[in-house]
Amino acid sequence: MSVKTVLQLFIVAWFLLLTACSGDSGSGPKQVKWDRDACERCRMVLSDRFHAAQIRYFPPEKKRSVVAFFDDIGCATLWLADNPWDKDPKTEIWVADHRTGDWIDARSATYVRGNLTPMEYGLGAQFDTTPGGLTFEQAKQHIMEVEKRFNVHGVHLLDRLKEQAQRREADSKVDPSHNHN
Repeated sequence: MSVKTVLQLFIVAWFLLLTACSGDSGSGPKQVKWDRDACERCRMVLSDRFHAAQIRYFPPEKKRSVVAFFDDIGCATLWLADNPWDKDPKTEIWVADHRTGDWIDARSATYVRGNLTPMEYGLGAQFDTTPGGLTFEQAKQHIMEVEKRFNVHGVHLLDRLKEQAQRREADSKVDPSHNHN
């Protein structure tokens, strides 16, 4: 074997080694850095290994897929619904099995109610079906109902806070001694 052939083989082997160690395979769930990675939607740190979720999507401006982490399947589905890759068939959604913590395909999982989850959507995912379990589409509907119920109160609270700020501003213009700044 010539030196040139050995050098070519060495370069190919080195390239393959670097490619194999690059980390992200481009599909499937990624390893979460628990208590460090934050939820893409609510920015809460992921610490519950039995209710977390991930979405692998393919933004058109990037060459590779991107993975977003979520502390609750509710955050994941609501975030995805607001993004253009929601209907992209290449988008992957992974959720932790509420009993084992193993990553399972969120679209084929069964969801059970009554779980204590980080954002209180109350759904635990599992691989096997169970009586009374929800499909992914039913789970998304449940999440929307919970979100609507919570958001009604949140919107009213925001309105009250805005009104309160406007009253304070008006009061401070009328009587500068009441300026709370």
